[in-house]
Amino acid sequence: MIRSTAVLIAVLSIGGVSRAYAQETSPGPGTVEVTVIPGGAMFFTSGDRGSEFSNYTLGGALTYNINRIVGVEGEVLGSLGIAQDLQFGGLTTNRKSPNTVAYTGNVVLSLPTHSSFVPYATGGVGGLTMFEKAGLGINSAETFLTGNAGGGVKWYAPNGRWGLRGDYRFMTTRSKDDAPAFFGQDTRYGHRVYGAVIINAVR
Repeated sequence: MIRSTAVLIAVLSIGGVSRAYAQETSPGPGTVEVTVIPGGAMFFTSGDRGSEFSNYTLGGALTYNINRIVGVEGEVLGSLGIAQDLQFGGLTTNRKSPNTVAYTGNVVLSLPTHSSFVPYATGGVGGLTMFEKAGLGINSAETFLTGNAGGGVKWYAPNGRWGLRGDYRFMTTRSKDDAPAFFGQDTRYGHRVYGAVIINAVR
């Protein structure tokens, strides 16, 4: 009797450990996710009077998933100017585009696939600061109101601790009457893409 009871307890213990292990290592989003963005690109389309240009982008994001469908996210991304042909003052010249930093608050809606791949849609509002670039007529830092909408897909590793993310956003930048001529005084549009690493900070 004692031997049978000991065997039963051992079997239940092993089963309980197996179930706990499976829960701990299941792939999927954590309650809190950190997104590290080592590389991406921002493309501003030409406005009525503004110049078309592109920048290299890097930064990070912090996401709090309220449940498997709805999350809120804060992003901060730096955009580094690169040498390219720019139209300015009626001429085309090869110069570095201005550096910018963007900060946004977004709502993220994820498709509850219960698998390693999770498609999502997102959108939000924020700001964009364009830093001084005297050679392009930007004599001081300028800040603009922005909006974004887009989506992407996340993939989570089997251990559930990290993953990868691909993201696309359509960006709208509300300009100002006193904005630099390089950026134009009209609403500007752009496209942003990036690849990133996800770290599940809290499961």
